[in-house]
Amino acid sequence: MIKKLTCIECPKGCMLSVGIKKSRVIEVSGNECPEGRTYAVSEIENPLRILTSTILAEGLDLKMVPVRTDRPIPKFKMLEAMNKIKSMRIKKSVRQGEVIAENFLALNVNLIVTREACSRSEPKF
Repeated sequence: MIKKLTCIECPKGCMLSVGIKKSRVIEVSGNECPEGRTYAVSEIENPLRILTSTILAEGLDLKMVPVRTDRPIPKFKMLEAMNKIKSMRIKKSVRQGEVIAENFLALNVNLIVTREACSRSEPKF
């Protein structure tokens, strides 16, 4: 099977043709740099994504606190990660960059806050 991808590793945006057999890359063409092949193999065999979302806040100046993983996670884990985030609540002041979940879903990534949120009753940082 041949799958078409647009490489995002450099500004050229090469159109890649990726030959796939039994979920493995057997051939890559169309890449103008070595990163194109690496990107194609990663995207087909083990796609990863940074997860960005929001967590409900209670008693803070924001109703929802934006968060993200500090490294990419496997794409197939996104739904599980979103379900976990949906069950979480932030109830104390947090600073941008603060880790709110270490080793999130045992994936060796941290869930971090991307915007400061303060308690309504406390002064801002």
